[in-house]
Amino acid sequence: MDIFENTKQNKDMPLPARMRPSALEDLYGQEDITKEDSLIRKLIETDNLSSLIFWGPPGCGKSTLANIIANNTESEFVPFSAVIGGVGDLRKIIDKAKENKKYYNKKTILFIDEIHRFNKGQQDALLPFVEDGTVTLIGATTENPYFEVNTPLLSRSRIVRFKALDRDSLRQVIDRALKDEEKGFGKYKITIDDDAYELILRISAGDARSALNILEICVKLIPGDEKHIDIKTCEIAAGEKTVAYDKDGDMHYDIISAFIKSMRGSDPDAAIYYLALMLSAGEDIKFIARRVCICASEDVGNADPMAMVVANNAAQVVQFVGMPEARIPLAQAVAYVACAPKSNASCVAIDKALHDVKNNKIPPVPIHLRDAHYKGSKELGHGIDYKYAHDFPGGWVDQQYLPDGLTGTVYYEPTDRGHEKKFKERLESIRKIKTRK
Repeated sequence: MDIFENTKQNKDMPLPARMRPSALEDLYGQEDITKEDSLIRKLIETDNLSSLIFWGPPGCGKSTLANIIANNTESEFVPFSAVIGGVGDLRKIIDKAKENKKYYNKKTILFIDEIHRFNKGQQDALLPFVEDGTVTLIGATTENPYFEVNTPLLSRSRIVRFKALDRDSLRQVIDRALKDEEKGFGKYKITIDDDAYELILRISAGDARSALNILEICVKLIPGDEKHIDIKTCEIAAGEKTVAYDKDGDMHYDIISAFIKSMRGSDPDAAIYYLALMLSAGEDIKFIARRVCICASEDVGNADPMAMVVANNAAQVVQFVGMPEARIPLAQAVAYVACAPKSNASCVAIDKALHDVKNNKIPPVPIHLRDAHYKGSKELGHGIDYKYAHDFPGGWVDQQYLPDGLTGTVYYEPTDRGHEKKFKERLESIRKIKTRK
């Protein structure tokens, strides 16, 4: 039973529907769900499904997995759209499910696409029939089910998390459509330029349905059986003009350089502009986030320690939400780092210290600072005469910390900008005391 009206035979259906896989092996990009020892595979193979909530971004395979289940179950499989269906339609399905269970001992699997569109009342109406086994629910949603699905319904279901397709998985989807002679474009002689292929990958952003739709429009725009897809055709099909940006060439390095220098130079407008250029060109968002973190530490430093916190949090959120939403935390972090007071004192300090470590003989640690916790250490004099800073007024006491030969060396010289001004004032007072002695 194909819930999408026999896509193998209907040549008039859109390419994504025609290419919808009917076997787990062809569901690309969701290997954690489809692998040999996975729960889903075992449930399908034994035809013993429990209620499930499929959660993931558009075009990642939620409806496809439902179709695979439909083709591999003895249960009555009923697709239902939460967008166009109401409680009245749902009651008819429930009544039919009761008859199947009572008279034919046949289970019913109810697949509700976009289940987050069901309001609380609609979800409550469904709950008793999921609980008593009248139907086995499979819900699909792009929204967080912990917020959009009622807790009682959620507690009776297992959540299956789908990921946006990575580039390799999208390539598999596209290549399969180009080679398949029955459902795809294998009967044509199709060539596609690298930059056009790259544009499809970028714009589809992990959405297989979007990638196949763009590919189909490209094919339809070109007459004849021999079709060459170039960047202009792809731009028309995608409805977006590509940004001239070579990820491996000079422009890549020029833009990232301008991006960092704009943040360092406290120009948030320029920094946001270069961020937009990189995002529009499909630059790796993790690469961008790493550069923001580095700038927050190297160029802002202790003038505003929160810059590192904001940048690091943005880097984590970017990996969690993906594009296009990732543009927002990235822009927030970039604006913060650009506007923050600047200090590279920490960077200068570590580089100066590294130079001394690499180019000078390393003197021994002062004996009063050495580890005194092991047996026999005190006989060696370790830790004797060490002064515990918290035992003295202000939590500071004058004693030697740098090794002999380096005493008096200054590595960290805080600026008078932002939060670091407080560090400078405190260190200056401490150093004056040391100098007087």
